[in-house]
Amino acid sequence: MTAFQLPRRAALAFAVIFVIAIGLTTRLLSIGWSPIVAKYLGSLLWGVMVYCLVAWLRPALRPTAVALVASCVAVLVEFSQLWHQSWLDDFRATRLGVLLLGRFFAWADIAAYLVGIAAAAGIDPFRLKAARPDTG
Repeated sequence: MTAFQLPRRAALAFAVIFVIAIGLTTRLLSIGWSPIVAKYLGSLLWGVMVYCLVAWLRPALRPTAVALVASCVAVLVEFSQLWHQSWLDDFRATRLGVLLLGRFFAWADIAAYLVGIAAAAGIDPFRLKAARPDTG
């Protein structure tokens, strides 16, 4: 590890925070992006965030395994929007609920999540290494 490299888990934690910050900016109305760009860029970034969280939780998994788990999580969260319980709908009505779980099921959201997850797996630095990742 050179002086400029972070341990894998620290880099993933930083990536999660960075992606969340960028994702939140896509939802700000003052930026002036079209609603479609803001929505699907936000969904794509949500997929990247899920990938990074899974990789942070399980740093020894290969990127393809992380992508598979992250894809399952993302698809399950999207399909959960078809399940309506008053307490869950009340949470989804909050800003945090919308950001974490969404409100309405959409196949296009699943596509955006999967594109984000695939992009994250494609640039995962561990993908380029043969050595076991740093779990620090």
